[in-house]
Amino acid sequence: MRTILPITMALLFIATLIACGGASSAATATSPTSVSTATPSGGTVTGSLAPIYGRFRSAVVVSTSGSTVTLQSSDVPDHASPYWGAGNALYEPPPAGMQVNPNRITANALTLRVPAAPAISGMSDTPLGPIGMAINGVALFNQYAAGRMPLTNEIFSFDRFNGHPSPSNQYHYHMEPLAITNGNRSGLVGVLLDGFPVYGPDDTGGRTPSGLDACNGHTAATEDAPDGIYHYHTTATTPYISGCFRGAAGSVG
Repeated sequence: MRTILPITMALLFIATLIACGGASSAATATSPTSVSTATPSGGTVTGSLAPIYGRFRSAVVVSTSGSTVTLQSSDVPDHASPYWGAGNALYEPPPAGMQVNPNRITANALTLRVPAAPAISGMSDTPLGPIGMAINGVALFNQYAAGRMPLTNEIFSFDRFNGHPSPSNQYHYHMEPLAITNGNRSGLVGVLLDGFPVYGPDDTGGRTPSGLDACNGHTAATEDAPDGIYHYHTTATTPYISGCFRGAAGSVG
């Protein structure tokens, strides 16, 4: 049976994940937890779902079917930006030094299908376009501009939350989404296509994470998994979010 979950829901974040350093244990660490809990809206969530998905906001709908978790959103941010355009309630003037590109924020249906129980399986390159989804429903992109060029110049077009729209008006983040990490620098940012979560620039102790691999990930404790889980961290230098996938990637669309 297919379970559709609107994610205003605050799941009971039961840390039953088991840490370790190998590929098979990484799968165990991220295996979905069976939950049944009341939500703030008065509904009930029942099903097999990893605790991280309870962090996603109302803009995202999560569905589970077999070994796949599907994330759906309209890919619009829940914060102010010059890219909303004058007249929009969320419009704000660009900060000094920002080079506003000619594109605007518009709704774009975004669907990601990711493994429900991700496992480490080597390293594979991330594509241009969406490589994951932030908890507010916005697409996460890799460290490259069009043509896999460095973000050197494109960075100047980012709004104060590190986002901007593409030529197809798809708003996205290449770097730490400050609207999400402000106030909780060790909190969940989102999930990548391989099913592994992305957290902010700090670990649970408020320190800079150590031992990150080439993909910007490691196995360590998080607020959702005190016993440890493989996950990525945003960083201030390239690759910013993730330099590669550590598990088998799902699909977009």
